[in-house]
Amino acid sequence: MNHELKSNSLVSVLAPIYNEVGVIDAFVSEVHEALAGLALPCPFEMVLCDDGSHDGSAEKLDAWAARHPDQIRIIHLARNFGHPAALSACIEHARGDVVIVMDGDMQDDPAAFRGFIEKWSEGYEVVYAIRTSREENAVLRLFFWLFYRMLNWMARVDMPLDAGNFGLMDRRVVDCLCRMTERPLYLPGLRAWIGFSQVGVSVRRRARYDRRSRVRLMGLVQLAMNAIFSFSSVPLFAFRFVGMLVIVPSGLLVVFAVMRKLLWGAVFSPSANLLVIVLFFLGVNLLGIGIMGEYLLRIYEEVRARPKYIVDRVVGNDARMPGKDGPQ
Repeated sequence: MNHELKSNSLVSVLAPIYNEVGVIDAFVSEVHEALAGLALPCPFEMVLCDDGSHDGSAEKLDAWAARHPDQIRIIHLARNFGHPAALSACIEHARGDVVIVMDGDMQDDPAAFRGFIEKWSEGYEVVYAIRTSREENAVLRLFFWLFYRMLNWMARVDMPLDAGNFGLMDRRVVDCLCRMTERPLYLPGLRAWIGFSQVGVSVRRRARYDRRSRVRLMGLVQLAMNAIFSFSSVPLFAFRFVGMLVIVPSGLLVVFAVMRKLLWGAVFSPSANLLVIVLFFLGVNLLGIGIMGEYLLRIYEEVRARPKYIVDRVVGNDARMPGKDGPQ
């Protein structure tokens, strides 16, 4: 069934912001101009989440909200809760019938909005950007290429390749996301898990405005681990498989040692090889404990049920929304 934007519809554009004072003016202006250039038959809003910035980003965002109080809403979190929490805050404060999610560092091109809305008009509930090219260095490009393919192979649901957060979601999909308490949020995975009709649109990934990534290598590794442990049990299966590989030859070695003693009266003498074998088995055990610990940590975080984020204040666009005033 095709969708249609009506005069009483609303288009929301969401973006988490953390220490981006140098690009906020350019980013907000570019998004605003892109939306105005679409000549939408309905109003639009921008929902930007200040994730505890300390470089003046909060003040600059408030200035934009004061300039466009009917179109821009700023959610200020009580501290830096991290990108997944800030993204959750944006999604849970969006009012739009159509919701577009993007990053606030100029890497996601607002020119893609037209293609997103056209695909949504054809009846798709989710339209995600397929990153056909990236402006990062070769090491990061290889990391992302491997990550998306490894995740797609491991995950229990079909994960689109080279698709990040940038994309459009229908209100039905957003409502499903808002009912989920899962943490930390990995939007591409949850978006795929929810289902409905989805399609990808090829989009070129631009370079960051300052050519400096806010996420370090360990942060990227943590993001990859969150995605894998949230949507796959392959690590546990792999550990069981390695355990079987260790047990079988170990058992055969014990049988051989016993037979050697009974038949020839010979015994194995201690050697460096034995130490290597012991260290190998110890490493396997520690790896398995670490993998199980990652799953237990996620269970602990869900059971603990702390809010994903705390809202300090909301500025602009009718300020606070009912039910969104306090901790989330």
